[in-house]
Amino acid sequence: MPDDWRRALAVVAHPDDLEYGCAAAVAAWTDDGREVAYVLATRGEAGIDTLEPDKCGSLREREQRAGAAVVGVAKVEFLDHRDGVIEYGTALRRDIAAAIRRHRPELVITLNHRDTWGDALWNTPDHVAVGRAALDAAADAGNRWIFPELAEQGLEPWNGVRWVAVAGSATPTHAVDAGPGLERAVRSLLEHRTYIEALTDEDPESYARDFLTSTAAAAGERFGGKPAVAFELFGR
Repeated sequence: MPDDWRRALAVVAHPDDLEYGCAAAVAAWTDDGREVAYVLATRGEAGIDTLEPDKCGSLREREQRAGAAVVGVAKVEFLDHRDGVIEYGTALRRDIAAAIRRHRPELVITLNHRDTWGDALWNTPDHVAVGRAALDAAADAGNRWIFPELAEQGLEPWNGVRWVAVAGSATPTHAVDAGPGLERAVRSLLEHRTYIEALTDEDPESYARDFLTSTAAAAGERFGGKPAVAFELFGR
């Protein structure tokens, strides 16, 4: 991965998307003095069947802020799109472009925007919509004639995004050594304990550790044999 940058913005659909996807890389970056901020399209309010959305959303927001703090991320924002029914379109692009203008990153990180996870698993519409919109908004943020109302709100164009890195891609091109940040990535995912306990009957710590270590090992097979966090990198 390129390392000549200082600020990154991660844009995903739900609480836990980054913890499942690339928290080990985030931990390594913040250790190196880089600034990483998180923007989430929803509060994950539709993610737990046994919790009504108004209760679930606030709980998952707290878990997300705690998970981010474990890997050195202090800035976490929520765009308040509806969980499960995010619509790709200009409203979503505008909100993400506004976030890019606020944070002025050189690197934007998002999650797999394609229809499937590899060949076997169908992706969710929320991931597809947010991933595509993040790729588009990286360009929108630099064009003052797209969403001119943002400049009127004091958000001047930012044309400084140099790369968009897609985690969870079936066709990764670059990778970050997962080793230094892997333990904190496990702890970060474990902050989503309520969600994990609703998702599986497994012991949460064993589940989180097994998932992240196996994912990092699988990525490492393509990138020199070390545990890795893999990304598909798009330049701008």
